Amino acid sequence: MMDNKSLLDIIDLKKSFPVSKGFFSRTKDFIRAVDGISFSLSQGEILGLVGESGCGKSTVARLALNLDRPDSGSILFKGENIFDLKQAALKQFRRSVQIIFQDPFSSLNPRKKVGGIIGEPLLIHDILPRRKIPEKVIELMELVGLRRDCYDRYPHEFSSGQRQRIGIARALSLMPELIIADEPVSALDVSIQAQTINLLMDMQKQFGLTYLFISHDLSVVQHISTRVAVMYLGKIVERAPNALLYESPVHPYTEALLSAVPVPDPGAAKRRIILSGDPPSPIGLRKGCLFADRCPIVDRTICFDIEPLLIEKSPGHWAACHKR
Repeated sequence: MMDNKSLLDIIDLKKSFPVSKGFFSRTKDFIRAVDGISFSLSQGEILGLVGESGCGKSTVARLALNLDRPDSGSILFKGENIFDLKQAALKQFRRSVQIIFQDPFSSLNPRKKVGGIIGEPLLIHDILPRRKIPEKVIELMELVGLRRDCYDRYPHEFSSGQRQRIGIARALSLMPELIIADEPVSALDVSIQAQTINLLMDMQKQFGLTYLFISHDLSVVQHISTRVAVMYLGKIVERAPNALLYESPVHPYTEALLSAVPVPDPGAAKRRIILSGDPPSPIGLRKGCLFADRCPIVDRTICFDIEPLLIEKSPGHWAACHKR
């Protein structure tokens, strides 16, 4: 699974969270938020990680940022396990990997002015002499489409789209190699979403950035990603290049997600796949395929007893399904 030329390698990553119950808060069970996922991310690539809310996407983001530690597995950044990094090496990793948060307002300190918010990483990592930081901050603001007179304003004085631009400018301030975008446009209006996506793509081309782009919106992921990985209850069920996955999905869950994407042409014929039931509880999951209860092509002789492995169905196209 690991690629020697890749920037980021996630290898058999697992992360569970205890569920407590009772007066003494004893651990009753565990939620398997991430359950043995693996993928690689090459320099300059945009990998879209998609799935329903609660499937483990944001947990992957926290693990990739070394904000949480996994139960098992490893994450290699340029060949080094990020969970083994100490002091100077860890600080360099923090500089190389940045995040754009989902909520552009709560991710900004309301007591700080925009200039201080964008310039703080430069101070922490001692990138520039203090006297040169304002000039660099204004350069970053103009790069993301903010006027220089915004420097001394507070976050509450901006629209949601402008706040996300502040967050993008802050993420770019250290000139990172990898940016993890965790639902960066889900809190924005549709028109503002398009502007933000176009800005992210422009920045990627200009600076050769690598993105792990996390979203539940497949239409957004289709527009920005070079490859797509689909998650369901902590597992990756399908992974393929963008065009291949959208044109020829293999896993029934991916097909159902794609059938829900709106089509701009009202006259276009499209078959909507309605899944029966709700996703099972992530607590105490049974054996076999976790999608079997909702799958329209389920085979009861195998799907409820044996977990399907993620295997290569065609060159570059991986899926975990017994029937296909």
